[in-house]
Amino acid sequence: MRAVLLVLIIAVVAVIVAIATGFLDVNQVRGAKAPQVSATQNGLTAQGGQTPAFDVETGSVKVGAKDSTIKVPTLQVQPPQNQAQPVTNNAQ
Repeated sequence: MRAVLLVLIIAVVAVIVAIATGFLDVNQVRGAKAPQVSATQNGLTAQGGQTPAFDVETGSVKVGAKDSTIKVPTLQVQPPQNQAQPVTNNAQ
């Protein structure tokens, strides 16, 4: 339950950030109308109504690649000057 709540909070924050930065633009182009509801002896009947319509524009992200030259440091390993002879024990 906590995980679902955390995911919902993160989603809401992401939408708020997208709208605040201009990456997401939402405009309502058609308003909503409630349906006509009437009660009869047979029960309730509903007629008409209209859902709202929205125009959503999103920003674009362009991803590409280009060639470039990068200087990479070199690494040189020098062995020690005084190499001791390995100790061997040949006495048996």
